[in-house]
Amino acid sequence: MSNSEINADDVVLVTTRRVACDGGGGALGHPKTYLDMGQDNQVRCKYCDRVFAISNDGVDHAHH
Repeated sequence: MSNSEINADDVVLVTTRRVACDGGGGALGHPKTYLDMGQDNQVRCKYCDRVFAISNDGVDHAHH
């Protein structure tokens, strides 16, 4: 799936550039994996193709 094929319903808006994804299916999900957007505004899970995008009202400025 290319970026042009991303449906707005498939995007999870987040407030941090580092997120965790487990597939959301409990036992039917996938191993929890941590994703880092780096300088991008979105990242895609390699297991389930869920897209996480930084929300306009919540930009992560933390540099821990």
